[in-house]
Amino acid sequence: MDGADRGSGDGERSGGSVVAGLTGLRKELVTGARMPLPPLRQPRLLRWAVHAVVVALTVSTTVGNLDQFSQRYHLGHSGGTLMALLLGAAMLLALVRPVPAWWLSLGVNTAAASMATVPFGQGAEPWPWGPPALAAHATVSLLLALRVPPRAAWAACVLSVGVPLLLQQTSRPGPYDTTVPLAALLFGAVTLFGTLLRGRRETRDQLVEQETITAEERARRTLLEERSRIARELHDVVAHHMSVISIQAQVAPHLVKDPPEELRENLAGIRENALEALTELRRVLGVLRSENPGDPELAPQTPLPTLERLDALVDNARAAGLTVRNESAGECRPLPPGVDLSAYRIVQEALSNAIRHAPGATVRIDLAYARAGLHLRVTDSGGRTEAPPSPGTGHGLLGMRERVAMLGGDLATGPTQDGGFEVSAFLPAPLPKDVTPTGVTPTDAPPTDGETKP
Repeated sequence: MDGADRGSGDGERSGGSVVAGLTGLRKELVTGARMPLPPLRQPRLLRWAVHAVVVALTVSTTVGNLDQFSQRYHLGHSGGTLMALLLGAAMLLALVRPVPAWWLSLGVNTAAASMATVPFGQGAEPWPWGPPALAAHATVSLLLALRVPPRAAWAACVLSVGVPLLLQQTSRPGPYDTTVPLAALLFGAVTLFGTLLRGRRETRDQLVEQETITAEERARRTLLEERSRIARELHDVVAHHMSVISIQAQVAPHLVKDPPEELRENLAGIRENALEALTELRRVLGVLRSENPGDPELAPQTPLPTLERLDALVDNARAAGLTVRNESAGECRPLPPGVDLSAYRIVQEALSNAIRHAPGATVRIDLAYARAGLHLRVTDSGGRTEAPPSPGTGHGLLGMRERVAMLGGDLATGPTQDGGFEVSAFLPAPLPKDVTPTGVTPTDAPPTDGETKP
C-alpha cells in the first residue's frame, strides 16, 4: 500500500507539472500582448535598420506571393491578392505583436495551401509552402522567438512543421514537390537562432543588473565600514569621559569636610552607574574591534589623534613630497573631543588624497576658530607629475561626509579652477554666550578669503 501510495503521489505530481506546463504554454501562445522589439545597444540609426529589413522582406515576399498564390496555386487574382496582403500584414504585425502575427501567418499559409490546385501537365509546384511564403513565415518565426520563452518558440516551430505535414497527408492539390523537410530545417534554424539571441540578451541584462546590485552593495558596505570606524573612535571618546566621571565621583567625598551621608550615597551611585556604563562600552568596543584585532590604529591602548598632532601629520606629508603650508586664524581653543578628532581625520584624509592623486603638489591647510565652531579648508594645486594607479578603497570622501553629517556641519569638495582639489568643512562647536575668547568676537563669520562656502 505504501509503494502504491507513493507511486500514485508521484503520478499526481508529474501529471500536475504537465498540466501546469501546458497551461503556461497556452498563455504564451494564446495572447495578443504587445511585445516591441528589445532595444539594441547601437546608435538609433542601426536600431531602425531592423525595421527597414523587415519592411523590405515584406514587400519582396508579398510580390512573390501574389504570383505564387494567384498564378501557380490558381487561387484567382482576388483570392491570391488577399492571401498575399494578409501574409505581408502578418510580417509587419510581428514587429509589435508577434504571437497574433504568427497565428495569422500560419493560418494564411494553411488556407492557401489547402485551396491550391496544380493541374496535371503544368509541372510540379513547391507545396504546401511556396518559397515566398516560406521566407515570410520564417521571418515571423524569428521575430516570435526573440520575444517569447524558448518552450513557446519551439512549440510554434513544431506546429509550423506539423500542420503542413498533416495537410500533406490529407490533401492532394496535384503534382507537387514537398517543402516540408525544407520548412523543418529553416524553421528550426531560425527558432534556434532567435532563442539563442534571446538567451544572450537575458544573460547580458542579468549581468548588468548583478553589476548594479554589486556596486550598490559595495557602496553600502563601504558606508557601514566607515560608520563602524567612526563609531569605534567615538566610543573611545565616550569611554574616556565615563572613566573621568567615575574617578571624580570617587574623589569628590574627600574634597569636602564631613560630607553628608546623602552626598556620599549619590556620589557612590554616580560612580557605580559610570562603571556599569564603562563596562558595557568596553564590551561594545570589543565587538567593534573583533574584525581587525591586529590593526594598531584600533588597539585600545592607542590614543586618539587630535589637532595637537597636526604638526606631525604635516611633517609626514612633507616627507612624502608635498609642500604644505599650515595657517590658523582666531585663537586656538579646546574643542569637543568628537569635533577635534573629526577635524584631524578630515585633514589627514585630504593630505592622503593629495599624496595619492597629486604628487608634488602644494597644499594649504586653513583652520579658522569662530564662536560657532571650526572652519577648515585643505586645498592643493594639482600634481606636478602623473599620479600612479591608486590602491585606495574610496572611503576617504565618504568618511568625511559621515563625520561632518554626524556633527551637524557642512562639507564641500570638488576641483578648483587651477586644476587642484579643495575640501572645505564647518564643524559646529559653539561657545557659551558668556565666553568670548581672545581674538574671536560674537559676530565672527566664516573666513571669506577665497573660501567656498559648503
